[in-house]
Amino acid sequence: MGRAFEYRKATKFARWDKMAKQFSKASKHITIAVKASGPDPDTNILLRRAIQNAKAVQMPKDRIESAIKKASDKDTSNYDEVTFEGMAPHGVAVVVEATTDNNQRTVANVRSYFRKKGGSLGTQGMHDFLFDRKGVFYILKEHIADSEEAELELIDYGLEMIEEDVVDEKDMYKIYVSFEDFGKMQSALEEKDMKVEKSELERIPTITKELSDEQVDEVLDLVDMMEQDDDVSSVFVNLA
Repeated sequence: MGRAFEYRKATKFARWDKMAKQFSKASKHITIAVKASGPDPDTNILLRRAIQNAKAVQMPKDRIESAIKKASDKDTSNYDEVTFEGMAPHGVAVVVEATTDNNQRTVANVRSYFRKKGGSLGTQGMHDFLFDRKGVFYILKEHIADSEEAELELIDYGLEMIEEDVVDEKDMYKIYVSFEDFGKMQSALEEKDMKVEKSELERIPTITKELSDEQVDEVLDLVDMMEQDDDVSSVFVNLA
């Protein structure tokens, strides 16, 4: 059928594979949220966030409801959130967040990724001084008429900074708060009807490392390999 058909087919399969991984990770976060505080999103702020992020990757409503139902079942696997820290090539710090029902498997996989790409798995806490953990809320620019007015409204709820960004080809405002103020800000945004597209707990580097383009590619190869793992939720590096 020709090279063009093969290219389209490969592109479509890659997109489906990425979507399947996103749905799998979203389901795990829903499971953890339900097990932590129950299946009712009205009373479970963690579940509201998990549902919000599942919708952000276009997970269908029936899949979200199914994930909540499965998580409510006493026979559902018990997922844990775990963190790994290590060094990528060229002295770049790496923090890996994972959601797993088999910690031994995940440790072995993460260690192998470091080794294959010339890095090394380290000890938990080794990079605490290199990253600040922040809550980040993503809101479409069209949903905030005046960013300065929004800043004044939200400063009492822990707002640290508002910045503009383009995410997935959409113009966004990113609202930053401390890790401790994440829940307070989420409630405030809901009360003020500021529609959040997604929200994350991110690790923002306080000290960054400058590398050549070739060296950056080597680090990103490691990040990409890790992100392909179904257990891995997020990977943070202190690249400039």
